[in-house]
Parts: sequence; structure tokens; C-alpha cells
Amino acid sequence: MKVLILFYIYTLSVYALPQSIQTLIEHSTIASKDVSIYIKEVGRNGRTIISHNADVARTPASVIKVLSTYASLLKLGFNYRFPTKFYVAGTVRNGTLYGDLIVKGFGDPTLNTKNLKEIVRNIDARGIQKITGHIVIDRSYFRVGTKNSSKFDEYPFSPYNAMPDAMMFNERVSTICVTPIENNIVKKGADGSYRVINKLQRVNKPCKGRYSWPGIHIEQTKAMPTVLLQGKISQHCGTRNICKVLTKPYLSFYYALKDALKKEGIIVSGNMRLRKVPQNARLLFTHYSRPLEMIVSKTAKKSNNLYARHLLLTLGAKMYGAPATVDKGRRAVEAILRRHGALGIDTLYIDNGCGLSRSAKISAKMLTNMLDNAYERYGQRWMNTLSIAGVDGTIKRRFKGSIVAHRAWMKTGTLKRVKNITGYVKSKQGRLYIVTILTHTNRGHWRAAQLQNDIIKWLVNYKSKGMIADKTISHDKTSLWSMRTRTPFFVNTRQYYVQAGSFMRQPSKAYFLRIERLGLPYKMRHFEKYKVLIGPYAQKEDAREALKKVCNHLNKDAFIVQL
Repeated sequence: MKVLILFYIYTLSVYALPQSIQTLIEHSTIASKDVSIYIKEVGRNGRTIISHNADVARTPASVIKVLSTYASLLKLGFNYRFPTKFYVAGTVRNGTLYGDLIVKGFGDPTLNTKNLKEIVRNIDARGIQKITGHIVIDRSYFRVGTKNSSKFDEYPFSPYNAMPDAMMFNERVSTICVTPIENNIVKKGADGSYRVINKLQRVNKPCKGRYSWPGIHIEQTKAMPTVLLQGKISQHCGTRNICKVLTKPYLSFYYALKDALKKEGIIVSGNMRLRKVPQNARLLFTHYSRPLEMIVSKTAKKSNNLYARHLLLTLGAKMYGAPATVDKGRRAVEAILRRHGALGIDTLYIDNGCGLSRSAKISAKMLTNMLDNAYERYGQRWMNTLSIAGVDGTIKRRFKGSIVAHRAWMKTGTLKRVKNITGYVKSKQGRLYIVTILTHTNRGHWRAAQLQNDIIKWLVNYKSKGMIADKTISHDKTSLWSMRTRTPFFVNTRQYYVQAGSFMRQPSKAYFLRIERLGLPYKMRHFEKYKVLIGPYAQKEDAREALKKVCNHLNKDAFIVQL
């Protein structure tokens, strides 16, 4: 009893909220049931600060990207580079390749026009000045079909709808430069896979309103996509870049490469062919992408959907063999994260890995726990791959000039009726917290964003050392404090695990794969010995069910522990 009284006095003395989270939710007019919040201090034993609907599975939108980016770093490392391999099939004599130039793509999402100079230089350095055969492209590393666009919404030609391909080029985006002031319309880059019809009428009007941008109609029912430019545009307007998903990236790459070769005096007699690298082909050289760390950063900071899709597919191929499929990819991401103890037991469905999905599901608690795992492993280097408040990415403007600037590293996610944010926040006291706020509402994105901003600002100013949760909004049994009643209450925060084994050496991948096939969550702890723990489970009955599986299929001497 004395201990309880002392704890009560202590919590009253150290905890003081500048404002109630419940009040913020009520002020937002968003229903409490439509908001999930989970905030904790970093670290395996970090204290839970706020838990509200934390276990509810919700549509993640683009915050799901952090799963693919983290899994990629775990599997491939920060310095991994995507290869694109160039082969020759035939012989080279006196500067002439009597045969084909073959290009095999391995899903480099960054390959673009700027890389062509280095590629052509490498071909020239091998003494090739003429190619009598074809440019053969092998895109078999991914099995993704031939769709250009995901057609997720009513803007199918927008770059964020671009579909992946093993032979990616310019992120599948075609750019048309319209410069009315010079009466000039050109394609950016040599690409004969689509055509442009100009029916624009230049008028002597100010460059604003309906005269500031060309009318665009895209026709894809024919063999070759056609972009029709129409309507009236001011002759005083500068360049307008029209960036659309129109065609196949391997076609765009073929036309761009052939043009770049021609400019260097290397003539290609043949055309493009799609087929696999033949057995008699000889590797000429390999072009490598930028390091994975930079690709992961762009994926998160700019919320690049195509990059996220490519990361997921690449992991599928690395884990389960080529050709990569979306199913292999989602299984790979989940398997990698579970193997490293980064996921709990809540509902998870990754879908395509980029967030353009209504079927993807994850809870605020699972996201927060994953970010905790990532920080424990990679620290600041991982945090810096996320958008930095007031500095870059999707929260550059959102928090610029506010108290949050330079104090938050976040990933955002937005779909119709969905507004989410997750990441890290450093308080004025220098404490680092992990924050996930998932909001699903038809009350408007701006209301949800404002609520999230207010909570994050509150956290920057947060000074309490105690664990808190609002009883009116919390479903977390580990909470020790009620914000509404200011009445402390005590619960058992220990959880149940099944100790599957104890080893002097780290178990093999095959061992963990057996656990994954049983559908069980697990983590590994190392202190003198490697201990593999199945769980956690809040109820002992659930742990007993898991124990039965472990005893039947893994280790008959397994037992339940409480931690």
C-alpha cells in the first residue's frame, strides 16, 4: 500500500499535460473511433506515452513504405546497387559487333537519360562502333505484366500510378515540353513509342487561368499512344512540362539508347527485340545504380510509389528466386521483418508495398514497434532516410517555421479519407519518441493533418516521465495513467512468450523459416546464449496454443515464460 501511495504522489508531481489529447480530438470534430495513436519512447523498454485504438488495423496508405525500405536495408544493406547488365551475342571484329547487344534489367528504378552517357562510353570503350544485329532487352527478372498504370484513381496517367518493370527507364514517365512563348513543342528525349498531335491555339492573353496550361487528351486505344494538345494557351507563357505515364519503359529505353549511340557515331542496324539473354551471350559490362541508401531515402522522403514497388519485387526475387512477383515480394518483406523481430502479432497485409491500396492493413502499434526495431539497429542513419520536418520531403512545408522543424523524422500517407503519419519526434528535453497517428475520416484531410500537427507539437513540449493514456480513448492494458480522471491505476505489463530454444550459436535461416511456416511471431535475444522466443501474447491461453505448435513441430521441450 505504501508503494502505491508513493507512486500516486510521484505521478501527480511529474506529469502535467499542456493540453489533453482528448480535447484535441474533440476539437478536430473527427470521431474518436476513427483515430489511432501510439506513442512511446525509443528503446525496447521505452515507456508507452499514449495508446489509443493502437491495435486497430487500418489502411496505411504510404506509411506502409517504411516496411519495404527497412526490409530492403536489412536484406541488402545500405550500399547495395541495382545492376543492369550488358551482353553481346556474336563477335566483335574491326569495331563491328556481328550480332546483338543485349540488355538485362534487374529492376533498377533510377535508370534514366542521364545514365546513357556512361553506358555509351562503356560500349565505345569495348571497341564497338557498329552493331549489325538488334538491341535485345531482357525484362524477365520481374513478372509484372504489361500494364503501364495501376489506374488506382481517376488520374491513370499521373506518375504516381506508374507500374514497375525490370527494365525501368525514367520512372516510366514521358515528358512533353510545351513552350508557347517560342511556339515550340518537343518530346524530352528521343522516344518513338508515342506521338504528339499539336492543336494548340496561341492567343495574346495574360498567362494565367485557363490560358496558362494546355488542354491534354490521351488516346491509348490504338497501337501507339497519342497525346493530343488542344485548346487556347497564352503566347506569353514559358515552358510547361507535361509528365505522363504513356508507354513501356523498355521501349523508351531502346529509343533513347539507340539515339545516344547514334550521336556518338555508333550505328545500330537492327531494331528492338524482347527475349531472355541467350546462353552464348558474353557479359560486356554492368551498370550500377546509386547506393540503396539514396534510393530508400527518395522512396520515403518523396513517397515514390514506383521505387517502393521495385524494392518489394526485388526482395521477392532475392528471397524466393526470379522472376519476382508481388506475392513473393510481400511474403519476403514480412519474412525479413519477422526474422529480425520487427513485427508483432497484429493484423498485417502489405499488398503492393507502396500504399496505393485499400486492402493493405496495419495497426499503429505494429508500425511503431517496427520503427523502434529500425532505430535500435540503425539509429540516426535510418531516421535520416525519412522526411525531416521543415527540411525536405513531404513534411518540408508542413512544419517549416514551427516548433517541430528539425525535431521530427516522419513518413506520411494520404488516400481519399485517409491521412496518416509515423516516425520519430525529439522533445525539447532531448527525449526521442516514436509516433504513429492513423486517421480515417470523411471530415477532410486538413482536419486530420491539423490534429496530427497538434499532437506532434504537444509531444515536442512534453515533459512528463510517466506513462499515460486517456482512459476514454485507450485500449492498451499497459497504460498506467488516466488523462481524464488523473487517477493512476496498475496493471500487469508482463507478457507471455514460448521459449522455443536456447543456443550457443545463432540459429540458421532454415530454423527461422520453420517458425515462419508455422505462422508464429518470434524474436531472438542474445545474452550469453541465443534464446528464440515465440510471441508476445497478452493472455496465457494464447501462449499455450502457440506452445502446442512449437512442441509438435519444433521442440518438444519448449516452455512458457513471462517477461
